[in-house]
Amino acid sequence: MSGLRLSPEEFDLIRNLVRKECGIAVGDEKAYLVETRLTSLVKEVGCDSFRTFYEFVSRATNREIRDRMIDAMTTNETLWFRDDGPWEILRTQLIPEFFEMLKSGSRRTIRIWSAASSTGQEPYSVAMSILQAIDDLKDPSIKDEQFEIFGTDLSPSALFVANSGRYDPMSISRGLDPASKEKFFDQVGGVHSVGERVRSRVTFKRYNLMDSFAEFGRFDLVLCRNVLIYFAPELKRDIVERIANTLHDDGCFIVGASESLQGCLHRYTMQMCEGQIYYRRKPGGEA
Repeated sequence: MSGLRLSPEEFDLIRNLVRKECGIAVGDEKAYLVETRLTSLVKEVGCDSFRTFYEFVSRATNREIRDRMIDAMTTNETLWFRDDGPWEILRTQLIPEFFEMLKSGSRRTIRIWSAASSTGQEPYSVAMSILQAIDDLKDPSIKDEQFEIFGTDLSPSALFVANSGRYDPMSISRGLDPASKEKFFDQVGGVHSVGERVRSRVTFKRYNLMDSFAEFGRFDLVLCRNVLIYFAPELKRDIVERIANTLHDDGCFIVGASESLQGCLHRYTMQMCEGQIYYRRKPGGEA
């Protein structure tokens, strides 16, 4: 059982299975990634080769082993307030818009979706940004409960951390400023827990971006950052199209700094804020 090696044929079998299960396109140069991330799971389930493991997963009648394979293959790299651009857009452009929508009565609730939310830092960062803006505004007509933030991810282990809202010193140090830590977290020993005011604004659910979004309803903002790069072009276009269908007219969509909607812009208009790009759904109906 020691010294497992992934052959080219086994690599093709497993990467095709990963793509079928979750849409992630594993590039030709990523055989080492499959081998290093799956070797311990292959051994744990008693398989003597990656081909045997592929056959075992393919025959499995429950989702547990598939979920564990996908969990091992997905990237859960994240941090608080990751990249400056989206937070500038949120604070200077979108949150003031949301406040005006609530005050005018055009919205009773602002709904925000953080797709591929990993261990929760992004949706919690959105909540902290909004709550801080509410405190700064000092307008009693704008209330915490008028904001709903929804986080989804494919990884059960990432969602376990997100739902717990508990972070070790290393995780808490990555991008979180001292003022936010002091205001929005509770500390017990070396563990920082997201405070109830923030937690009450965020709901998490396991979800595969390949599945229908029909049950989600409409959003005012969708963040799907640093994940589209992992999908094949045709699936990326499909996801972007279906995200447009979840947005209100003029609803906003933010992707990662290295991502674009090139080839998908028939549903969106590109916007600039503080030198940063984001997108709005074009008004009027479905595709």
